[in-house]
Amino acid sequence: MRVLLALGGNAMTNADGRARPEDQIAAAGVAMAAVAGLLKHEHEVVVTHGNGPQVGNLLVKNELAAGVVPPVPLDWCGAQTQATLGFVLMDTLDRELDARGIDRRSAALVTRTLVDADDPGFTTPTKPIGRHLPEAEAKLLVGHGETWEDRGEKGWRRVVASPEPQEILDAPAVLALIEAGFVVVANGGGGIPHVRRPDGSLAGVEAVIDKDLGAALLAATTRADVLVIATDVPHAVIRWGEPDAEPLGRLTVAELRAHAADGHFASGSMGPKVDAVCRFVEATGRTGVITSLDQITAAVAGDAGTVVVPTPKGNR
Repeated sequence: MRVLLALGGNAMTNADGRARPEDQIAAAGVAMAAVAGLLKHEHEVVVTHGNGPQVGNLLVKNELAAGVVPPVPLDWCGAQTQATLGFVLMDTLDRELDARGIDRRSAALVTRTLVDADDPGFTTPTKPIGRHLPEAEAKLLVGHGETWEDRGEKGWRRVVASPEPQEILDAPAVLALIEAGFVVVANGGGGIPHVRRPDGSLAGVEAVIDKDLGAALLAATTRADVLVIATDVPHAVIRWGEPDAEPLGRLTVAELRAHAADGHFASGSMGPKVDAVCRFVEATGRTGVITSLDQITAAVAGDAGTVVVPTPKGNR
């Protein structure tokens, strides 16, 4: 099977959220041990990942150095973190494969994603990123062209566009690497957002793409048989935190959409994952799974996690 495995950005940090280089390398080892388990079963694997903590670190460096050097644009931050996390994942995967005697090669691809230049987020950005700052420090960055909002007692916070991903621009390269037998790391952080200029050329833009929606598009584009979104819990859960909380096993996309419409999944955590899995299943008629890293081999077989399947035609 061809598996698209989506790792959260926090899967690349310490359990307490630290993102020192040694923490990220150790976390990558855990994730790549899971990938090696899939490869042992001779699956084709494409890995994508979040990059929120890593981009956050670069934004802090921007803030601290803004009075000395110009801040690095957000699309550059995305590209830098894709490349850094890509080689860390490749190195750790190589070690895991060597330990198991599995002969597979890996490749990391800095990947661009097309978004709509007319997306309303570019004129009215709403996606908060980075940390809160005092007004004086925020206004220094406003002077560099960034958009910051006064958030009251907490201080000022940067806001950016979060446009819908429309096309994985470098999908042909990803597909070529898959067909050549590589385990591919691609489209980290949802991809580097690009728009097409009136003359047809491409340009990177200051925006962030939801990593889960980017994973769903990449999975559909690369003709994955299953999309697995790895998180820190083994299932999506309805009535989370309540005495009658219920983990979800196998269900149709219509059933999962109904739970989402009832408000069971928080917009900042499980909500985007549920939406992404539903989009993939609806677009392809294949299977999507939400589960924890230690369950992904069983999840690919449909035996673990929240397994989402197409809705029978008569039940739509």
